[in-house]
Amino acid sequence: MKLTTQDLNTLCATAIEAAKKAGELINSYTDKTLTIKNKKGADSLAAQVVTEVDVKAQDVILEVLAPTLTKYDLALLSEESVDDKSRFEKDYFWCIDPMDGTLAFTEKTPGYAVSIALVSKNGKSQIGVVFDPVTGILYNAVKGEGAFKNNQPWQPNLSFENNACFTLHMDRTFLNHPKFEFIKTEIQQFASDAGLSEFEIQKRAGGVLNAIWVLNNPGCYFKLPKPTPGGGSLWDFAATACIINEAKAYGKSFDGSPLDLNREDSCFMNHKGILYASNNQVATKVREIVNSFI
Repeated sequence: MKLTTQDLNTLCATAIEAAKKAGELINSYTDKTLTIKNKKGADSLAAQVVTEVDVKAQDVILEVLAPTLTKYDLALLSEESVDDKSRFEKDYFWCIDPMDGTLAFTEKTPGYAVSIALVSKNGKSQIGVVFDPVTGILYNAVKGEGAFKNNQPWQPNLSFENNACFTLHMDRTFLNHPKFEFIKTEIQQFASDAGLSEFEIQKRAGGVLNAIWVLNNPGCYFKLPKPTPGGGSLWDFAATACIINEAKAYGKSFDGSPLDLNREDSCFMNHKGILYASNNQVATKVREIVNSFI
């Protein structure tokens, strides 16, 4: 079933409703004692942690989205459910992370968010919705329709002009990378040469807000390719890919190819990595730095 622009906008509104309801549910648990479990097969603590809130948030989202599955003949992929592979059969599928950044949530620090995307069978993100329960900020986009922040058209200033700070957004595990200090120093020098007087590292968020916050000021977030499973999952980047690209920033695989958001052999992104940057200049420099030691 081929979706029209009107269909996509209708589905985006439904996804926004679902994300906000999940955000309300998440906020209702911020002061409660949580039941925390560990997933098997995850490559980091952040990826291992799951709580009862993740599952309940997913239930809330699916209750809202369920009617669309039949009406628009959509498949479904969600982090807290088994992949039934229907995403390879239908023309589009919902790609859901009911609460990305669960580790931050359990630590009661900002950095977690609800992420809902609609992805075509060929792996292109058509809708992206991200809701930050801590700030109440909603980010959303429909392919070809521009980015929105709190329901207002949003075109962030992503140039080096009129900005003082460069932010390196990263997962905590990247601190253990053998070339971390080298990469940090080289990026910091690049930012200084570009006229940015301040440099900061942000490492408290999950992958969804790491990506979205690249739009706050010049900066980058990346996960390097690696042979072992991990590197984030489809649901970590499907929604932000649409928003990032509609905001005219940079969101691709680390090698510069389009993001592979319907990978056939895995839900992980380790095969190509990801690179989100405020502009092409930043993305080019990051690749240059990493390629210097590969």
